[in-house]
Amino acid sequence: MRWWSDCTANWREKWSKVRNERNKAREEIKILRTKLEVAMKDSNAFRREKIELEAQNEELKKEMEKIHVLLIKHAGQWDQKILDALEMAERSELPKLENLPNDEIYSFDTFKSTLEVDKASTSTGSDQKVDFEESQALKPSELENSPSNCDVRLSPDSHSDRKEKRLSTLKDELSPYDEEYILQKVSMLQLRLEEATKTIQAERDEKITLHKTIERLHAELQETKDKCEDLKLAKQDTVRELLSLQDQHRDTIQQIQSDLQDETSCRESVDRRMADLRAELERLQAENASEWGKRERLETEKLSLERDNKKLRAEVRDLQERLERKGNPQASADTELRTLQQELSEKTKELSELKHSHGKLKKVLQDKMTESAHANRRAEQYETEVKRLRVRVEELKRELAVAEDEVDSASNNIRKLQRSNDELQEQVESLQMQLEHVYTRLRNNSSSTLLSHRKQSPILNEDVGLSDEDVHEY
Repeated sequence: MRWWSDCTANWREKWSKVRNERNKAREEIKILRTKLEVAMKDSNAFRREKIELEAQNEELKKEMEKIHVLLIKHAGQWDQKILDALEMAERSELPKLENLPNDEIYSFDTFKSTLEVDKASTSTGSDQKVDFEESQALKPSELENSPSNCDVRLSPDSHSDRKEKRLSTLKDELSPYDEEYILQKVSMLQLRLEEATKTIQAERDEKITLHKTIERLHAELQETKDKCEDLKLAKQDTVRELLSLQDQHRDTIQQIQSDLQDETSCRESVDRRMADLRAELERLQAENASEWGKRERLETEKLSLERDNKKLRAEVRDLQERLERKGNPQASADTELRTLQQELSEKTKELSELKHSHGKLKKVLQDKMTESAHANRRAEQYETEVKRLRVRVEELKRELAVAEDEVDSASNNIRKLQRSNDELQEQVESLQMQLEHVYTRLRNNSSSTLLSHRKQSPILNEDVGLSDEDVHEY
């Protein structure tokens, strides 16, 4: 019974360990599920931020296109101002030309250089688009107040001839100081335009690099998502395997418990039978001991009676010899002989009774010996059953150890999956940090580009003659 109590205690201890590990695994699975939900929320947030950034990029593209169109438009207004100045030059004299502002007096070379710059900066397809946008962007008041512009757009060849004639006459009439000033102004404008184109190209390159980094980060994020999906599938597989193993373990434990209950009931019945047989064996042994005592006592009495019988026979022989010798007092001898014969018959009767009782006791002893042999055989059978039950209990112990090893391996697999999930979580966090850095860089670049355009727009307004209202219109 002590061995059985130790076995049950060990089994309870192991089962408590398995239950604790199962609870820990459930808690770890809950934690991993929450982490996965947080990661999915973060990925959705990143997706929304990506969409917002794409919208911001589209807005920046549109703003850059508007600024480009604005520059080209005001270049056209600049040409119109030159034509207005030429018309004023025809109507007025040369001193009146000196009173004009310096921004409105241009030479033919500057006009040619601006046209070359415009042709180099834009393609033929974009020129058509820009002309259409210029025609759409001009105000009705400007269209009404500028008939020369309409003439330029309607008859470009005749107007170009007139413009060349006027510019040639103006070139002859202008002083060399004004030409130098205009050349300096044009060179400054060309330098500023080159700087603006360089900054725009640098911003485009940076934008391309940022797009590449965003695509790379999106690819990495997709890879991490795929890894998360794979881990999720592996986790589901492991959870299903764990649940199946738990069910199998539960079934095996229930089966083991039922087997143990059956074994305990069988063992209790065997113990009860053994106790009954031991009590019966002790009783039979006590009866056998008492019978052996009676037998020994009867044998001693038999031996004593045999000795007495021998003595009596010897005495009878002596008396017969005496009678034969003497032969005289026959009557007394006959009486004595009769008495001796009576005593001898009584002794023989007692001896026969003792023999009969001895035979009965011998039969009883044989019966008890057979019963004790049967009891010994039953005890041996019960001992073999107990040994078989012990072997069965050992087998159940081994099966329980195998089930515990399977549960340990499943828990180890869960821990490995948790570690891999933690590593992927760290990678996702690092990618989130990189995305945040990229987003901050994009925001900073967008803000810097807007500020640079706003800073450059007053310079262009001063050089070309734009106003803030025209800029805000676009």
